[in-house]
Amino acid sequence: MFSFTRPTSTDVERALEGYSRLNLQAAVLDSRQGLRVSRLPAGFAHDHSRTAIGQGRKVFEAAISAFQEWKQFDLGWVRVANPAARIEIRQTIAVEIYALGLWSLNVSEIVDVTSVDVTSVDETSVDETSEDHAFGFIYKTSQHHAEEGEERFLLTFDPKTKAVHYDLEAISRPRHWLARLGYPAVRALQHKFARDSHKCIREPVSQASREV
Repeated sequence: MFSFTRPTSTDVERALEGYSRLNLQAAVLDSRQGLRVSRLPAGFAHDHSRTAIGQGRKVFEAAISAFQEWKQFDLGWVRVANPAARIEIRQTIAVEIYALGLWSLNVSEIVDVTSVDVTSVDETSVDETSEDHAFGFIYKTSQHHAEEGEERFLLTFDPKTKAVHYDLEAISRPRHWLARLGYPAVRALQHKFARDSHKCIREPVSQASREV
């Protein structure tokens, strides 16, 4: 899982083959509502961040396209190692991380998906009962992951205000002994991931924002 050398394509393939179709289930997070328990299991930390990334249907469409290309992970020190993967239930995702002089490959399975037909997003027909449109997913970590937990990635479009938001939420606790040993550093990296992910998802939609 941890190495001084970068995972090869063979390493990625083996990890994906070994941890595919695990039939995991989301137990703590809900795609639309987020945290759905009043008390976290022992040892778990909860993180939630939400930012406005623009306004209008074009921005929402651009953000969805960015999600589908895994731009929210394209941070320089983090990337999805199987970027051709689709956002669909039971899809296995391998996230490559380089931090503190170590490489790691962390495998998770998508357990829930929220999708929307963007052609149905009508900015001109809105009433007080109109609900937000949303696109996103939850994945749950496998045994081949430094952390145990779930993470939610969600884009929302409010038809009343035209605002587009990016929600990132996670519950986690260390699984690998190195993650337990370096827990303060791990928590700092988790917070850095959230900041960087919000920044990176805004960049692909900036052009769409200027066009609105």
